Order: sequence, then C-alpha cells, then structure tokens
Amino acid sequence: MKISVYHTPEETPDQNTAACAIAIDVLRATTTIATALSVGAEAVQVFSDLNLLNRESELWPEAKRLRAGERGGSKVEGFDFGNSPLDCTAELMRDKRLFISTTNGTRALQKIQASPTVLAAALVNRKTVVDYLLAQKPETIWIVGAGWEGAYALEDTVCAGAIAQEIIDRTGVSLADLAGNDELVGAVALYNGWKDNLVGLMHHASHGQRLVRLNIIEDIAYCAALDTVDTLPIQREIGVLVKHEG
Repeated sequence: MKISVYHTPEETPDQNTAACAIAIDVLRATTTIATALSVGAEAVQVFSDLNLLNRESELWPEAKRLRAGERGGSKVEGFDFGNSPLDCTAELMRDKRLFISTTNGTRALQKIQASPTVLAAALVNRKTVVDYLLAQKPETIWIVGAGWEGAYALEDTVCAGAIAQEIIDRTGVSLADLAGNDELVGAVALYNGWKDNLVGLMHHASHGQRLVRLNIIEDIAYCAALDTVDTLPIQREIGVLVKHEG
C-alpha cells in the first residue's frame, strides 16, 4: 500500500492512477457527509455548481430531499442548511437524500470521482476509513484535501496524517514504506505534533479562524473529534455517496 497526499484539488494530477481515492474536507463537508449518512440519510449527492444542484434536486420528491449550500462558510440563501454537521439529526435526515454544494469539499470529491473507489474521510470517521483500507488493501491510495480556494489547509493535512499513523500503528508498516510522496511524511509529522490538541490546531487554521468570526464555534469542536462516527461514505455512482455496508 502506498499513500500519496495532495493538499488541494488543484495539486492533484489530472491522470488518475489511484486504486482508491479519499476526499477530505474536515471543516466541514466530509464531516457533514459522514454525519448525515450515520443518522440515516439515504445518500448524499455532491455538486460544485449550485444551479446544477437545484436542477437535479428538483427531480427528487420534495419530501425525500434536503438541500445544503455553503459559500464562504455561510449558508446559501434559499437552502435548507449550510454546511454544519450539527444540523444532521436523525429526525431531519432519515431516508432523505442530501444534495450538497460547498466552497471546497465538493470540488475535491469531483476531482477524484473517476477512481475505482472513492471515499469521504474526516477526523470523526478516521477509524472506519482505516478499517476499509486494511480490509481491501488497495495498492495505490490518493488522499486529496479540499484546502481553501486552492490553498493549503492544516485541518485536511492533519486528517491525512491521522489516517496514515493509524495504519502504521495497526500494521507495523514503516512510514518510509507507506509514503507515496513527501506530503504524506509531512502530514504524519503534523498529526503527531498536534494529536493531543486537534481543537487548538483548528483554531490556528485559517478556515477555523473564519468559522470563529462567523461564531460557528461548536462545529469546530465536533469536527476535531477523532473516531466518533462509525460510518464510511463510499461512492455508489458518480457524485453519489452512500453508507458502506461492510
């Protein structure tokens, strides 16, 4: 198994050679997707374009759909939700399809959607991601961070490091043998430096600071928690993520 980390969709090679590709947007899209599926959403369908989301969701029965739209950290006017995982309650989500478009995370998912296997990872579901990787043993793994409008994001990189370190801890494989590029080594170093204070790291992150300015404090603590959601989002068809039934 070789893991390569790409900090943003823009840094990710156009020629996809990954057997398994993993999108990460800790603050907050992939955290929200994992949470929605964990409380009973039928599926999560992702879009980078809000107009396309609206058109596609109109084809779904009104009683069976929810729309989540976020730009710049705030909810898009006319949508049911923004991008908060704390909005994902069983009462609201059960048996419904969540149509979601966010500033960064949905672009990361679309960048890797042609991979044979596509997963959505966050800190909250780190263990389920690692369980899947150790069971399936894909030869080549790409971890693609959402970043922020093309720039590096601390929170996505630390999550990549958390995944890799868990694999190292559970298998005994060396970092040198696991690393497909230098970025993975850096991600593991970041995680080991901050693993006891992930909330603190989120507050150093530029997007964490942006959420603080928007008074979205509780989301940060939720997104910084490790292994609290026992759900793995996996792509069933292009752009549609469902709960993996292992």
